[in-house]
Amino acid sequence: MTTDATSPSANEPTNEPLYIDGEDHLETVVSDRDVVLVDFYADWCGPCKMLEPVVETIAAETDATVAKVDVDANQQLAAAYGVRGVPTLLVFADGEQVEQHTGALPEDRLRSLIERYTE
Repeated sequence: MTTDATSPSANEPTNEPLYIDGEDHLETVVSDRDVVLVDFYADWCGPCKMLEPVVETIAAETDATVAKVDVDANQQLAAAYGVRGVPTLLVFADGEQVEQHTGALPEDRLRSLIERYTE
């Protein structure tokens, strides 16, 4: 049985990143979940590719939901959040944006950033 990783219900744990397909989708994910790490990325971005396994590990091993936004496919969404470079990582806790970092972060730093809001 194959599951659609883009739209599990709010109660289901997500062990892999959710791919966002617009502002309404992102708003729903952020409002339905406690802690959300949003990775604004581009397929052509080298640092984004380096960050991808880290983001997948975070999705699999933490209570945070990980959402990925392709900036080329969602330019207006990226602009709405002030994304000027990729990768840009946003953390939402209880529906509010609490962190924003541009550039790839090491796994331990990203994990500690998320754990601030999941404990």
